[in-house]
Amino acid sequence: MEITFLLRGLALGFAIAAPVGPIGVLCIRRTLAEGRVVGLVTGLGAATADATYGAVAAFGVSAITSVLVSQRLWIHLLGAVFLGWLGLRTALARPSAALSALDIAKPRAEADQPTTRRGLLAAWASTVALTLTNPTTILSFAAVFAGLGLAGADYTSAGLLVVGVFGGSALWWLILSGGVNLLRARFNARAMRWVNVISGALLLGFAAFALASL
Repeated sequence: MEITFLLRGLALGFAIAAPVGPIGVLCIRRTLAEGRVVGLVTGLGAATADATYGAVAAFGVSAITSVLVSQRLWIHLLGAVFLGWLGLRTALARPSAALSALDIAKPRAEADQPTTRRGLLAAWASTVALTLTNPTTILSFAAVFAGLGLAGADYTSAGLLVVGVFGGSALWWLILSGGVNLLRARFNARAMRWVNVISGALLLGFAAFALASL
């Protein structure tokens, strides 16, 4: 039944998104600093990129796969540099004034900073770009699809797979951002400063590892 392709995609998307990596660090930090919506949108950027690579693998677009693989060194280098820039920017970021100790006793609605569409778009786009600069992801999708006997599926089944991948990934980011948001009221400006430094250090570590792997 075609519904099984959707369920397999859901499971695959969730499993790929769940391991904590640089996107997870960004999602946690942005949720604490800017709120659940920004954290969720950050994760949805990764889900969008996962679904894009999943579509390339599911529909068997070999030409795109060949280009990505042939240029993987430069794409990987670009991703490492971008990740390092994000890490440095995060480590040096100052906590919002809304996270002062006096705001802890206030309702979160009063302490939250308004989020603009431009800010949400930037949060989404940055994680789309960061995830897409890891071309090995498409090889992982291709290998998993082949291993599960999903390669060469018809267009309807392939489409359900892609929708499932996005949905499974989005579900993980919804759970993560929602869970982290429950702890947000406990963070004042001093604690948020440490979150920024630790998050930035982790991102810089991921960038260094990516460069070393070249």
